Amino acid sequence: MLPKTPTLSAHDLFRMRLEAMIDARHELVRLAKLIDWKRFEDAIGPLYEENRGRPALPTRLMAGLHLIKHIKALSDEQVCAQWVENPYFQAFCGEEFFRHELPLDRSSMTRWRNRIGPSKLEVLLAETIAVATKTGAVSPGEMERVTIDTTVATKAVAHPTDSHLLLRAIEWMNRAAKKGGIDLRQSFLRLAQRARREVGRLLNTGGHAQGLRHLRKLRTFAGRLWRDITRKAGARAERDPRLTLVLERVGRLLSQKPQDRDKLYALHAPEVECIGKGKARTRYEFGVKCSLAVTNARAAGGQFVLGAHTAPGNPYDGHTLARQIDQVETLTGQRVRRAYVDRGYRGHKLERQDLTVVISHTRGIISPTIRREMRRRNAIEPVIGHLKSDGLMERNHLKGTSGDAINVILTAAGHNLRLLLAWLRLYCAWIMAAITAALNGPYPNRQSKYAQVGADIEFFTGDYLPAGAAREAARSALRYR
Repeated sequence: MLPKTPTLSAHDLFRMRLEAMIDARHELVRLAKLIDWKRFEDAIGPLYEENRGRPALPTRLMAGLHLIKHIKALSDEQVCAQWVENPYFQAFCGEEFFRHELPLDRSSMTRWRNRIGPSKLEVLLAETIAVATKTGAVSPGEMERVTIDTTVATKAVAHPTDSHLLLRAIEWMNRAAKKGGIDLRQSFLRLAQRARREVGRLLNTGGHAQGLRHLRKLRTFAGRLWRDITRKAGARAERDPRLTLVLERVGRLLSQKPQDRDKLYALHAPEVECIGKGKARTRYEFGVKCSLAVTNARAAGGQFVLGAHTAPGNPYDGHTLARQIDQVETLTGQRVRRAYVDRGYRGHKLERQDLTVVISHTRGIISPTIRREMRRRNAIEPVIGHLKSDGLMERNHLKGTSGDAINVILTAAGHNLRLLLAWLRLYCAWIMAAITAALNGPYPNRQSKYAQVGADIEFFTGDYLPAGAAREAARSALRYR
């Protein structure tokens, strides 16, 4: 059913209104006023049926919780716990009165994400770009020149050693057999744990051969247990999807060879891929490749992420270029004129009208503008670092390939909102400094004072003020003078 619309009741007359508790100048309150929340309702509304089921939770509440989660880099449990305690979080999510209880369960966030999907959630990223344009943090012309690069969105998995995977497989099968009521000849749990300790103790020392012997024992234990459960399950496995899943993944683990390309690196996350990035500190990363596009120019509010998507299967970087440019043009509404990429995109063969793809370390470039912008290509690396350290792109806990795509999109939206919050704080400081300097000057009459205040504010803030903002600031200054 469509999300319900909040209505006032008689009991609300005695409740504390949030506007009486919070500071209206707080950056979260100001950001909430700039976001077009109806845009989310229009995009997500068609996914609900009008007269079927109970009313859904308000779209602004769910979207606001996810935006706060990725602004602050919190888990679902943490953002739900802090929402009850923080009146600014509640005001950001559209509440009029302070609430002492959470109006949803934590699992509602998981179900909402899965229902919306990554394609519809792109509207959240598009709205952050629209707000940045509205506030003057980035100009439409700066979106025509982008820097594109790929990175790895790592998954929350342990380092996939053979001994660890085999021990987990034995534990998985024992739990599944116990729930399915299957009597085993032998559990192998005690023997497997001892063999795992011996592998960790001997494999990287002088006892390498002995460590390999214990590793072969682990594989034998897992194989015997898998065959025992397969024989005794019979037709029961077809009726028990959990048991079928366990047998299928353990069978895949036992049959894979060192030279195979599509290996299983985590039993609970079969979509994890091993991606070599050539880093000295980390030769391989386990997750999914994702493509990012940021502004190339030095925007006033920082480098905003204009596009983000995952690329399962670890494709060649050049094959992700066309999709990334299409996403940027869809989210921003601006046509990409120049794209700056690294040498991993050589041979991309992408040819479009009015599009120039500049690869780093290209010789013979005559245009000084392109040469200057090409030197800005490396500035995307700190943005990737912020997405991983300040956001939630490192060790993603969401399930499946759709969880990977959702996490990348929301992390990019959270990065843009962090830049916008910093921009609003700085923007407010500029306004106050301009008002203070303008009001302290001598003026012959009130009308000239009004005009001079607006001119002084525009002088102090430069080109960062949106249209009409200086006049509004001057009107407010004279009202409270």
